[in-house]
Amino acid sequence: MTITDAIHQAVLKVPASAWTPAVEPDGDIRDGAWVTELAGDCLKGWPKGLRLILRKERPHPGAQLRFTDPDGMRLTCFATNTASEAITALELRHRQRAPAEDRIRAARATGLRNLPLHDAAQNQIWLEIVQIALDLLAWMPLLALTGQARLWEPRRLRLRLFSTAAQLVTTGRRRILRLAGHWPWTDVITDALDRLHTLPNPG
Repeated sequence: MTITDAIHQAVLKVPASAWTPAVEPDGDIRDGAWVTELAGDCLKGWPKGLRLILRKERPHPGAQLRFTDPDGMRLTCFATNTASEAITALELRHRQRAPAEDRIRAARATGLRNLPLHDAAQNQIWLEIVQIALDLLAWMPLLALTGQARLWEPRRLRLRLFSTAAQLVTTGRRRILRLAGHWPWTDVITDALDRLHTLPNPG
């Protein structure tokens, strides 16, 4: 039996009374989410002191369940060697870590996967450029984008927004950005520019 199978079998044997409601950062109960800690045979051969924390949660609308997710609940688990924390606190800490992992993934997709230059000083400049790009990618969805576009990752942003063909025209002392009307995401770009123009000038 594989580790995954052992964990899955252990999950099916967890009684309803063993599940504790998950919590939000403000201490309120997280709606539709519960946590528990697995022990016993499924941890045989694991390092001593390692804890296996399990979360079950009602999936958001449209989410795809796996056939191993029982009762329509999305199951996830993680291991930790933190011994003194309650399982609700450990699960909250792990969940709050998710945005950091998203930033790391975005950094890899923005140029941090490889250092392209030979000299350390040159690569340091490259890292600074990547950091500037990441800052722009972090602020742009908050300030300029709405709806599902806020969730787009770097590759999708490059395809739909950053690589859009356009023409910059100067006329009557004005600069006009002409976008192709047939481009499916032209309205996303124009709406984003309009939102940026309405922001207060910090100067």
